[in-house]
Amino acid sequence: EDAVCLMLDPGLAFGTGTHPTTALCLGWLDQQSLAGQQVLDFGCGSGILAIAALLLGADKAIGTDNDPQALIASRDNAQRNQIAEQRFDLFMADVLPQLQVDLCLANILSGPLQELAPTISATVKPGGGLVLSGILEQQAQAVNECYQQWFDMTPWQSRDGWVRLQGVKRGAAL
Repeated sequence: EDAVCLMLDPGLAFGTGTHPTTALCLGWLDQQSLAGQQVLDFGCGSGILAIAALLLGADKAIGTDNDPQALIASRDNAQRNQIAEQRFDLFMADVLPQLQVDLCLANILSGPLQELAPTISATVKPGGGLVLSGILEQQAQAVNECYQQWFDMTPWQSRDGWVRLQGVKRGAAL
């Protein structure tokens, strides 16, 4: 009765919800209170995480990717789910404005997660949340340690050899 249904066509972008990394993120999102929150989907692919956050109560989402096809798929999927355009801003990664959000989701591979750690970390408000996936179990410790300089990381979850990390940015909440 209280199920949230998300209609999705990934087009040429990544993100259908069936991969363990996406499923781990969706399961985490479903357990959160997102009302009033601004969410960033870093490496948005099909837009699935941002759209799910909006359907679960987030006020606004921002999606960014380095693939123009991902932004097209994200916009199409937002429309498919009757998400008003003003609630979901999309940017190519190289023109993402400086911002600080309540929650940043990044379901990309471990190498880019580590390389982009300063950039991703800067997008989260003090007291804000971070969810990372796209990480194999044997890579989890290195990625976790990389983000510990900014975040209090909590125990990770795994599924089928993949991991979801999460943490809260240190500092007073705004």
